[in-house]
Amino acid sequence: MDMLTRAMLSGHDATRPFPGAGKFRAIRRTMRKAAKGLTGGAKPTLKTIAEISGLAVPTVSRALKEAPDIGKATRERVRRIADEIGYVPNRAGVRLRTGKTNVVSLVLSTELDAVHHTTQLTASIAAGLRDTPYHLIVTPYFPDEDPMRAVRYIVETRSADALILNQTEPEDPRIAFLLANNMPFATHGRTIWSDQHPYFDFDNEVYGRLGAQALIARRRRRLLLIAPPRTQMYAQHMIAGLASAAHGAEVPFEILDGTTSDDTADDIEAVLRARLSWPPTFDGIICGSVTAAIAAVGALEAAGLEIGNDVDLLSKEPIPLLKRVRRSILTMPEDVTGAGRFLARAAILAADEPDAPPMQRLVVPTADGITQAPSLRDV
Repeated sequence: MDMLTRAMLSGHDATRPFPGAGKFRAIRRTMRKAAKGLTGGAKPTLKTIAEISGLAVPTVSRALKEAPDIGKATRERVRRIADEIGYVPNRAGVRLRTGKTNVVSLVLSTELDAVHHTTQLTASIAAGLRDTPYHLIVTPYFPDEDPMRAVRYIVETRSADALILNQTEPEDPRIAFLLANNMPFATHGRTIWSDQHPYFDFDNEVYGRLGAQALIARRRRRLLLIAPPRTQMYAQHMIAGLASAAHGAEVPFEILDGTTSDDTADDIEAVLRARLSWPPTFDGIICGSVTAAIAAVGALEAAGLEIGNDVDLLSKEPIPLLKRVRRSILTMPEDVTGAGRFLARAAILAADEPDAPPMQRLVVPTADGITQAPSLRDV
């Protein structure tokens, strides 16, 4: 809305100067003057924003860093001016002055993710870093490559201020290395050193226990788990939870050998088809991933088994997808978006305030989180 329209709506005499018009024109003149001074390819600087806003350069700098001691209105005004004139921090200059890169590196395996779990995590971390001085880069490593190589490169070159890691192991050598080198980081998953570092985790031990209890309540008498790689911490938690519930109910269980829930759907389906060809049979399956659940559907139906009648299938999922595959699948939600946003904040705090207590969150699922399906045997 321009000043004339505003004056008409307010009943102000548009032929007389509008209150504050002088200040408004002065700001515009300052911005035009600053813009003229940027001709010839010059880039706007903190000093440019300071001249336009009338604030001191240190105040502008702290406002752009979202410093809590700078008022919200001032932070928003400084950010608006910076956006209007196209201000971008000079990373080389920032690094020379502060030793910081303003980069958070997400270290990921290049293994394919059939249901976009990794994509969702990456996007949510990027969203968590939005409107902060930090930028996200992804540092990949290949399945046949030592994961330590990528981590060691970042630490030795100081090419990031903090790292985010997933697929953690109990005594993860990457975590031991980062702790020994005082490198800020956060993990999606826990380790035996979790009391010393930031993490976000879904309680897979409770998931395994609740999943087994839900299947046993549906009169399933032999259970199968398609588990994550057993070297990883969350796989061990999941197995422990299943074992606890199964032993308590005196129900036998097994873990599918020859594959993991991290493998491709084709590989999981082939191994499960082979397992279905010999006894003992099972009538309840818990899956460590959506990919495993989709593969299980293919194997079970190829064997002539009906999900919800001959066998029940339960899986956690980051997005509501599996009910669109088969409505009789039992599901439990896992908030990967919330995990990514939390990890972004945890990494920033670790980089900016290394002496602060690490941010940590363990999300514990509940039985009422399981989306049930009617048993076809009762229909």
